[in-house]
Amino acid sequence: MLPADIHTVSSLVGFGDIKKVPPIDGWEEFLHDGDAYLRTGLGAEAKHRKAFTPEILYNVVAMAIEKFVMAALMQRGALPYNHTMGDLVESMEEAFPGAMGDLKDALLDLDRYQEICDVDTYNIVPPSREQIPGMLHLAVRMQKLVYKTTGGKIK
Repeated sequence: MLPADIHTVSSLVGFGDIKKVPPIDGWEEFLHDGDAYLRTGLGAEAKHRKAFTPEILYNVVAMAIEKFVMAALMQRGALPYNHTMGDLVESMEEAFPGAMGDLKDALLDLDRYQEICDVDTYNIVPPSREQIPGMLHLAVRMQKLVYKTTGGKIK
């Protein structure tokens, strides 16, 4: 048996009372920056530009992914705790439960190339040239997911 005043409380608060968090200004800019980083990486890889070493391409891919994630989160009025792939994935899982699917593990895998947050355990392992196409494909998949979640169309 419920207390008599439970009906009074439930009639005062409803799902309609929950306010939607407004988007954070500038999320579209992050989305377009992600597109630009991804175009740069795809173009450099397609043209076999020697100036774009695997290490540089890894960082271009990471920047594209970070910009895409930030755009999606900002549109939802959210921000990650930090900007490691682990933090970005965790924030995406909170904002879009289940949407990451198998992207989650692949994104987490990117963190193993650069552990640069702690000065004492600073570690960089450059990827091989053969790993870059897979990383670029991952960024394309992230782009598609973010456009789907934000309701935009890839240009």
